[in-house]
Amino acid sequence: MRRLLYDLAALIARLVLGVVFIAHGWQKLSSGGIDATTAGFATMGVPMPRVAAAFTIVVELGGGILLLLGLLTPLVGFLIAVDMLGAFIFAHMGKGVFVSEGGFELVGALGSAALLLAAGGAGRFSLDHLIFGRRRDRLRETEHPPAYVPPIAAEPLPRISPATERPQPPATAPPPTERPQPPQQPPTERPQPPVPPATERPGPPAPPSGPRTDPPDAEPPPR
Repeated sequence: MRRLLYDLAALIARLVLGVVFIAHGWQKLSSGGIDATTAGFATMGVPMPRVAAAFTIVVELGGGILLLLGLLTPLVGFLIAVDMLGAFIFAHMGKGVFVSEGGFELVGALGSAALLLAAGGAGRFSLDHLIFGRRRDRLRETEHPPAYVPPIAAEPLPRISPATERPQPPATAPPPTERPQPPQQPPTERPQPPVPPATERPGPPAPPSGPRTDPPDAEPPPR
């Protein structure tokens, strides 16, 4: 979209600038020709006035025609910008902005537009694009061919529904790496406290020795 807008803007600028410069060049050529233009440049202090007059007429008249056609636009735009710079230096500098007072507004606008066309080109609606643009595009394609895309990668992969999707086996985890254990030290024996000797408990008193005497009330055992 941006490229199309520039092409349209460049076409309009070329047509307007071409008509303006054809009119100025034809005016200089028809009103006295190169001799009258040389005399006018000499009064303004332009160095080599005859060469400058011939250059101005050719650039304005021939450059205007080339701008209408869109041919050699970068070169023509640069030459017209140089022509307007000379007109600003020798005829309009120090006289303000407005052209009614001899200012630089006209030569500044025309020179800036020509310089923009010299930098950006004539656009696709021009002979420059018809002659040089297609050749440049072909050279660019041969120097930088498009990357090869295999047909398998270009086709979209089929989607697998969850019902037909096969369960994937669980991934086996790698065996844990055994870390080296520090050397074990032998357990230190702790001294046991001494066990106190067991105290002997007194047993029941022993029966008295000698003949057994029964109590008087006891009955004799049966025989």
